[in-house]
Amino acid sequence: MAFDLSRFIARFVEEAQDHLPRLKEGVDALGRGERHAEEINALFRAMHTLKGSSRMLRLDAITSLAHSAEELLSALRDGTRKPTPDTLELLNQAVELLDTQVNRLAEGHAPDTLPTADPALCQAMEGTTAAPASASDPAPIPAPVPGPTSAAEKNVAQAATDEALSRRLKLSDTVRVRLERLDDLIRLMGEVLSGHHQQHDLLDRAQALGKALPSTYQSAFRAFHRDLKDSVLTQDALMSDLHDRALQMRMLPLSVVFDPLAQMTRDLAHALNKQASCELQGSEIELDRQMIDRLSEPLIHLLRNALDHGLETPDLRRQVGKAAKGRVSLKAWQDGGWVVIELSDDGAGIDIDAVRQKALGRQLINEEQLTTLSEHETLELIFLPGFSTKPLITDMSGRGVGMDVVKRTVVDELSGDIRVDSQPGKGTTFALRLPLSLAMLRVLLIRAGSQTLGFTAPYVQELLKVTPDDFIDTAGQPTLVLRDEFIPVVSLASLLGLEAPTENAQVLLLIVHQGSQKLALIVEELIDERDMVIKPLPPHLRHLPLVAGMVSVGRNDLASLLHVPALLTQVKRGGRRSSILELKQARAHRILIVDDSLNTREIEKDVLEAWGYRVSLAENGRDGLTKALADSFDAVLTDVEMPIMDGFTLTARLREHERYQQVPIIIITSREKESDRQRGIDAGADAYIVKGSFDQNNLVDTLKALLG
Repeated sequence: MAFDLSRFIARFVEEAQDHLPRLKEGVDALGRGERHAEEINALFRAMHTLKGSSRMLRLDAITSLAHSAEELLSALRDGTRKPTPDTLELLNQAVELLDTQVNRLAEGHAPDTLPTADPALCQAMEGTTAAPASASDPAPIPAPVPGPTSAAEKNVAQAATDEALSRRLKLSDTVRVRLERLDDLIRLMGEVLSGHHQQHDLLDRAQALGKALPSTYQSAFRAFHRDLKDSVLTQDALMSDLHDRALQMRMLPLSVVFDPLAQMTRDLAHALNKQASCELQGSEIELDRQMIDRLSEPLIHLLRNALDHGLETPDLRRQVGKAAKGRVSLKAWQDGGWVVIELSDDGAGIDIDAVRQKALGRQLINEEQLTTLSEHETLELIFLPGFSTKPLITDMSGRGVGMDVVKRTVVDELSGDIRVDSQPGKGTTFALRLPLSLAMLRVLLIRAGSQTLGFTAPYVQELLKVTPDDFIDTAGQPTLVLRDEFIPVVSLASLLGLEAPTENAQVLLLIVHQGSQKLALIVEELIDERDMVIKPLPPHLRHLPLVAGMVSVGRNDLASLLHVPALLTQVKRGGRRSSILELKQARAHRILIVDDSLNTREIEKDVLEAWGYRVSLAENGRDGLTKALADSFDAVLTDVEMPIMDGFTLTARLREHERYQQVPIIIITSREKESDRQRGIDAGADAYIVKGSFDQNNLVDTLKALLG
């Protein structure tokens, strides 16, 4: 799929209009004798940026001129040419012509109608025609651009000069603002809007005080209170509108993310010996830039998995009656204050049985728990850390860390939700539901014990009042049956260790959910529901898993914003972490590295020890096998080509022993043929990393994924 280049011309014009004044100022500074090396470097970088950007957009006239100017600046930078009046005149002419070309683009002229540089000017800048080395050198430089000779030509040239000057003096209809300044403006607007809500509290207090006034003042007070209320409501509307307009300045279309992904589809499919096209829909929908920045990585993970895990090879697709070229689609639509993004493929779908077996093999879930899961809940196991249905983790499929990263980003960081649906032989669809912006979210404020706490609207399903008699006992857990669903009931105050509430004839339940999981929380009171600015936690409190942020609820008062996914996890664990998890987190994982290269062993050892792993070394396969059987390791990293015993043999021998049947084994080798990867699968390896693309983050991420 090709880009619509015209959509990016406006961005190039903005970028060029930012660089051109700097180029003019830099050339003028050189003319004044300010020949600092850094000044020439800055000019070179600006010209290089213009050349690269124009080349991507096929603006040949600009690319050719910028290339010649870059050659001259390169010669000035390395000292082979001097900044003489003649060379500076060449640069001035080049910058003037660049300015004309960019202005014509800004006016809507087609790229192929832009004025081109005179060949003599380009040759002189590139040094292919004679040019004086200094101002005192008597050898004249050929005139780059011949001047007009007749009176008519002079008039035309003067008119062109006047037109160019008029264009430069004309103010643009856009202003470039640094993103951090815009972020500060939106944050302050949110604070003002949130703080203004306190005026409503003052209105209520004023009304209460007015009732205590003598009757002779009541009429005047009511008129004052009415005017004050009208003023507050008017300010409400104005500030809300002002905040919305400020937020719109930071909105970007989803095409910023979608278009590169469409291009990436073809390239990644080709690398996997597959064929695929990408269909886009809803690219014009806008999201806050903060959302766009964080959304690209999860979508890349989903696309990689769709191509690597989902789509079949052309031959296999033909065998099952499908077109050889697979299809990936990216769709987006707006749903109220939310945006839904769907990424789907028409591949083989997710093998439910493989998911179950992998979850059991990795001890992510036991057989008893597995039998209670619905098909949809079983599919959601793919979001667990370290889960992958592929027999071998590779760089293409994200080394097994993609899906848990996707869920963590969408749910924890973007306050959204993600669902997966798959049909065998027909494909898989991932649906992301996201707020339009994180600058301000709808928050429900409640009281639990003596504390005011908040929940963001995406996690809240409903509020209802029931009696304790409505609960049933399910294996010792109070449970509410609501519309044929069994929802566990927990006192929020008890869960958080707050003061227990007094028992009442009726209880107020807050039903929260994340995906298909639901929880009924007993709360004491609903305080308020409104749009609020979410304040991030200070660094010393960011380790608290149950708290997602803070909100201002009054003058100098803050309330904790609870993180529903963490609450659901804590309830699953019976209100505390299990002793097995505590033990697993308390001890450092032990890793065995097997490689005949001392340098490689030491590099990998330094990387892993920096991340807290305990590392042992072995210099060949037989040495590695001996040490593995004599001790107990949580993972094994092995090279392939080693004396005495190679890595494939070592992997297969380790898998023969019960102790190492589930221990992760990672092959790190320079062999990158597909046949070698297949040998790794056959031997029993869990991951295959090619040394040519080795990155310490790849290794650490792979270990984290496999060790859980």
